[in-house]
Amino acid sequence: MNDNINWKQKLASRKFWALLAALGTSVLAAFGAGESTVVQVTGVIGAVGSVVAYVLAEAYVDSKRSGAEQGDAYEEKREDK
Repeated sequence: MNDNINWKQKLASRKFWALLAALGTSVLAAFGAGESTVVQVTGVIGAVGSVVAYVLAEAYVDSKRSGAEQGDAYEEKREDK
């Protein structure tokens, strides 16, 4: 079994954040938290998940863009020879 967890992929997963929201909602309900508290916590978890997914997606796009630009520069140098 592979023990390595790809945390970038996990944190960008909507399923993971839905799991955390469901878990948080269930735990709060089990301990008798009020409905407004449950809604607020679920909203915060959803918001944080959205921000994390956006940041990781932008980082991925930026890294690909940077790699493409470096590849273009390499090709230009190669053509000059």
